[in-house]
Amino acid sequence: MNGLLTDLYELTMAAGYFETGRSAQWATFELSIRRLPRNRDYVLLAGLEQALEYLLNLRFTGPEIDYLRTLPQFSLVSAAFFEHLRDFRFTGDVFAAPEGTMLFAGEPVMTVRAPLMEAQIPETYLLSTLTFQTLIATKAARMVRQAAGRDVVEFGTRRAHTPQAGVLGARAAYIGGCSATSNTQTGFRFGIPVVGTAGHSWVMSYLTEQEAFQKLQQVLGVNTVQLVDTYDSIEGTRRVASLGPPLWGIRLDSGDLVALSRQARAILDSAGLHATKIMASGDLDETKIGDLIASGAPIDSFGVGTELATSGDAPSMGAIYKLVEVEGRYTAKHSENKASLPGPKQLFRFPDRDVVALASEPVPPGATAVLEPVILKGALAAASPDLPSIRRAAAKSLRTVGPRPVDYSDALKTLMTQV
Repeated sequence: MNGLLTDLYELTMAAGYFETGRSAQWATFELSIRRLPRNRDYVLLAGLEQALEYLLNLRFTGPEIDYLRTLPQFSLVSAAFFEHLRDFRFTGDVFAAPEGTMLFAGEPVMTVRAPLMEAQIPETYLLSTLTFQTLIATKAARMVRQAAGRDVVEFGTRRAHTPQAGVLGARAAYIGGCSATSNTQTGFRFGIPVVGTAGHSWVMSYLTEQEAFQKLQQVLGVNTVQLVDTYDSIEGTRRVASLGPPLWGIRLDSGDLVALSRQARAILDSAGLHATKIMASGDLDETKIGDLIASGAPIDSFGVGTELATSGDAPSMGAIYKLVEVEGRYTAKHSENKASLPGPKQLFRFPDRDVVALASEPVPPGATAVLEPVILKGALAAASPDLPSIRRAAAKSLRTVGPRPVDYSDALKTLMTQV
């Protein structure tokens, strides 16, 4: 499974390594952050669980191999290569920063050490899943920080680039601090709380808004969140208030959210619905959430979709996957603005700074080594943490780390000069 979830050039290189007798040479590749996304001074790592699942289950099926045989790029490749693909497995070692770790430009994220062919093929998948989920987790963390203790709920699947991206994006958003998601598949797969209201179509399907609200409460009881802006937000709130409990709250999805939330709060309080909550949604991002909080708007939670599911202001990140060592020979790329650093590396985290060092260096006093063994000899090195643990680790990282300088160790600087 997943054998063809890669770029063609990974497979043509794999064929080249095999045909020239180099596929079994041991090599080390490093996935690192070349540049941070726009408007970011850190990223919050997410997606490691999916990266490890991919490596542990990487296979080529018979139909996939038959397809590769038809491609003109493989017309000169021997039958032995395709037979080799039938037994292909990842047998190497992987070291990585834990999910939920705050990282900065220039820092290693993952080290893959394996036979050359095995280490080359995963490049595309690893970059894709780690970059995408990291972007979403980081965006979520920014929104949650601006919400100042109010819940932020992920609503983004309908705006995500694919339904599958919606599922993993919701997982990443939870790591970043979102309290729940509207995506039921994410809730099923990962145990994340799911929430939902009702759409405008529910209200419009009834002759009157009052009847629509009443029927929804009959179905959902204390879990009811009434969407009040189908026709007029204030009149809708009055109708909700006239029905009374059971009711969780109302959702404002358009208009002047500051003014509307204040008027809605007054209406609900006048009806004795002091515990009824107000959720705001509608093209929100961290800046708009921050503005709403600063205004003192009586909003209890935020539903965010498009900007979160797509990391709208920063939809890409300069992550790279480079060969840093092969058969004991250190390698580096020297092209302008795209240089890479030689040798397998470790990230040492001090209270006030990070140091990128060679993996062979001992951990300095007062520092912790960030990259940990996650796969050894093709098998999990230890059980992966559950999602709540990852989420707590992310929250701790966001509280305690903060932007900091990133330095290189003396040994790495020396090796850079030598190579």
